[in-house]
Amino acid sequence: MKITVVLCLRKRQVLIFFVLVGLSQAGTESARYSVAEETEIGSFVANLARDLGLRVEELSSREARVVSDDNEKHLHLDLLTGDLLLNEKLDREELCGSTEPCVLHFQVVLENPLQFFRAELHVKDINDHSPAFLDKEILIKISESTTIGTTFLVESAQDLDVGSNGLQNYTISPNSYFYIKIRDSGDRKIYPELVLDRALDHEEENELRLTLTALDGGSPPKSGTTLVFIQVLDINDNAPEFPQSLYEVQVLEDAPLGSRIITISAKDLDTGNYGKISYTFFYASEDVRKTFEINTLSGEINLESSLDFEVIQSYTINIQATDGGGLSEKCTLLVEVIDINDNPPEVTMSSTTKRIPENASETLVALFSVRDQDAGDNGRMVCSIQDDLPFLLKPTFKNFFTLISEKALDRESRDEYTITITVTDFGTPRLQTQYNLTVLISDVNDNAPAFTQTSYTLFVHENNSPALHIGTISATDRDSGTNAQVTYSLLPPQDEQLPLDSLVSINADNGHLFALRALDYEALQAFEFRVGATDRGSPDLVIALASVSSLFLFSVVLFVAVRLCGRHRAASVGRCSVPEGHFPGYLVDVSGTGTLSQSYQYEVCLTGDTGTNEFKFLKPIIPNFYV
Repeated sequence: MKITVVLCLRKRQVLIFFVLVGLSQAGTESARYSVAEETEIGSFVANLARDLGLRVEELSSREARVVSDDNEKHLHLDLLTGDLLLNEKLDREELCGSTEPCVLHFQVVLENPLQFFRAELHVKDINDHSPAFLDKEILIKISESTTIGTTFLVESAQDLDVGSNGLQNYTISPNSYFYIKIRDSGDRKIYPELVLDRALDHEEENELRLTLTALDGGSPPKSGTTLVFIQVLDINDNAPEFPQSLYEVQVLEDAPLGSRIITISAKDLDTGNYGKISYTFFYASEDVRKTFEINTLSGEINLESSLDFEVIQSYTINIQATDGGGLSEKCTLLVEVIDINDNPPEVTMSSTTKRIPENASETLVALFSVRDQDAGDNGRMVCSIQDDLPFLLKPTFKNFFTLISEKALDRESRDEYTITITVTDFGTPRLQTQYNLTVLISDVNDNAPAFTQTSYTLFVHENNSPALHIGTISATDRDSGTNAQVTYSLLPPQDEQLPLDSLVSINADNGHLFALRALDYEALQAFEFRVGATDRGSPDLVIALASVSSLFLFSVVLFVAVRLCGRHRAASVGRCSVPEGHFPGYLVDVSGTGTLSQSYQYEVCLTGDTGTNEFKFLKPIIPNFYV
């Protein structure tokens, strides 16, 4: 875009205003320039400083540069003059092929402040290519009996230029028998046809050599030629005939190379050379020529290269049968490539959840999609997981699926699942893809501790040492981690008159029970109080669901404690003996007689570290009951 700014000498602000307006417009619209291809390096294209409304010195101060969209250095900006110059010769055919117009997009970048100006360089075609025929000589056999007006197809020329510089016309060298007719195929290409304008006479002239010229529309026009060699044959009354004009055949895409596709056969009622037929592909594309070959004598068509349904599904092949007298007939062969099940299903994971809590229901485990590149039943798929898992597959949209947990899970029953997602197509044979996904079940505090026994009976000799280990209770918790760590505590006694906290103590961590003082059989033969167990999970249970009111019966026998304890052990199942063990030297009888003084009792507590079994006497206190 060229921007003209009219400057008045009244105020400098007016100049700045118009320049800013021009620059803003240049930033939103693309400036268009043009240059002919093959223009010499250094040729002037435009003055960017003038078109952008900038002073030349601004180009250097603002580090102006030209950046092409294809990262090639086609152009050069002269910072001293503001001129945009060609940095290389441009070949329109190399840059754009047959695309017209041929446009190169670039930007002018200015810094401090940063600005961008879009621009286009249109590369104009010049007539630098001549039309050319692929074949230097074209052989046409024509019977002398051919009627006037009969047309003969001739191979066309090619021209790399476009527009008016492209192929525009055909001429034939002066002769008495033929003229050229131009046929427009509708695909922007023209084809020459040789038209018989006068009856041929084999006896008068049995061959003709004509020059076919292709002309483009350049000024001056360029041309290309080929020799048309015409053999005038003796009379040939019949042309080859195909039984049908269209043949259709289906071929599996995995057909081996060299496989026979079909045999196309025409008949000619003539005899001798006139009845001999040769077969060729006509107007065949590159894909047809590299994929198939035809036997010129038998008309058998064989597979030359591998088929791939996913790339090309069908081929249209034009076949020409020409007899020895030059008469020909055409037919069309449609080859349909049949898909085989050669692509297994594909599984693409969009998101996965590796760990889900056990109490969550309908939790998203995975989101994934499936696809199969085959067609028909070969591309139809079914998706499944194992039947014995508490998970569901749900289709969402198109080929997407979600994998969710069907219900709340129980980690204590199973803490890990391996889910196999199986995708199977309906092809023959069926192809299958499996994707394994491991899901871990995280623990929640949904189990209370449970005691290993519903009740315990413990025995202890009277006059025992203080802090004597008299037994251990045990509870377990099916949860894991902190949720399974059990804490033991003494529950309030049912008999509020009995000061249990002065008789026994329990280690909160391991359930060890200790007698806090020496017991006297004559004063107390047995007593009960309850033990509770709670876990350390979050949230804690208010009351441990698995806690049991465990009965502790302490029978204190004065004289025959050992025998009684032995009998009870032999007669009772599940009762445990009580090891006395050794205790630290500082745990001694107060009276020295084996029986606690009636004047004192001792309050005992655990040390600060709840992980040990050590006790210490804190202080003597006035007894609140007498033994």
